[in-house]
Amino acid sequence: MTGADTERAFPDVTNTTPENQAATFRNHDQVWPHSIVRRGDAVRPLPLHARSLADLTFEVGDVRLSLSDFMARRRTAGLLILKDGEIALERYGMGNGPESRWTSFGAANVVTSTLAGAALHDGAIGSLDDPCDLYLPQLCGSAYEGVTIRNVLRMCSGVAWREYDQADGRSDVRRLVRAVLSRRPGAVLNLLCARPLAEPQGVVFNYSTGESCLLGAVVAAATGRSLADDCTETIWGPAGMEADAYWQLECEDGLELGGLGLSACLRDVGRFGQLVMEDGAAFNGRRVLPPGWRDLAGQPDSAATAFGQLTPGSPAGYGYQWWALPGAPFADGLHAGAFSAFGGYGQRIYINPAERVVAAIQSAWREPSDSDAEVETNALLRAAVRALRPDPAS
Repeated sequence: MTGADTERAFPDVTNTTPENQAATFRNHDQVWPHSIVRRGDAVRPLPLHARSLADLTFEVGDVRLSLSDFMARRRTAGLLILKDGEIALERYGMGNGPESRWTSFGAANVVTSTLAGAALHDGAIGSLDDPCDLYLPQLCGSAYEGVTIRNVLRMCSGVAWREYDQADGRSDVRRLVRAVLSRRPGAVLNLLCARPLAEPQGVVFNYSTGESCLLGAVVAAATGRSLADDCTETIWGPAGMEADAYWQLECEDGLELGGLGLSACLRDVGRFGQLVMEDGAAFNGRRVLPPGWRDLAGQPDSAATAFGQLTPGSPAGYGYQWWALPGAPFADGLHAGAFSAFGGYGQRIYINPAERVVAAIQSAWREPSDSDAEVETNALLRAAVRALRPDPAS
């Protein structure tokens, strides 16, 4: 394979080889129509933190791993850890560097949920308890008629959706992929409107990438501009991003996919996390989110999304498209109040307000999910949070 071949993106990000996977994730804009999320005039500086994590090691079971071990084992393309908005760790792999953009997979949904918060703050959305069809009349007559924005944010719409492959090899994500591959305007919303009602809204948590796409369509309709333009105005510019980002469209001149396909450089993913941790008080001095949005969006606010209620054996809860981590005794309480975004193949944004730590991880796992990699990532973050405390022994 020549050098040019290694940088040629494969059309299907879910069906790559080990050799072309990084090039595909890094150059997603080569093969899909996209819009541009533009940076602003001023860049938020990310100075070096007084304490470097360059020599961090951590234990997983009876194995001690270095950062180099972790990045090689888990095909890590970018690893950034901020403390108080300062860089304690910045490492790259898989051919990436500071200027590389990397696709987000499902981690894009927290950008979309943050745009919903910004639309609420600006008055474009009157209330999170408004029905989605108030802004998208085409939902009338579908199972989404009457479903509130809040219950879509919670993934508690009650509309049927199978995120993961079932025993019959089918999932609604596969239908979503086929809708995108058709490159027909409106194909994604048409798919969602065809789904039946399974439960009353607000009663059952059911993760749905399609629902994040629906949320993006609601925000676009409410604000009267594309998600990319809205993101430029309310997040990318105010947060002081250093580079433009790309957001995948369902087709030429179609909607951005609110649940996936946002390609950004690592530092800007970190700056986004910092904006959320600082509750929307942007770098340029403008408030872009309602006061208290961070704690509302980052923590469960219903019985259906409460800690320990999502999936068997998991202590996690769910906020507004963010996965919430429980407090003590889980991880010795180090993650108390923390929340994360997850994207397929190892994408992660971690925010810990109590410890003032933000982490951004870009990866090229060979499978969409990997429980062993998750264990190692959690151990790394736990070690980093502890090491960045004023007294590491505390």
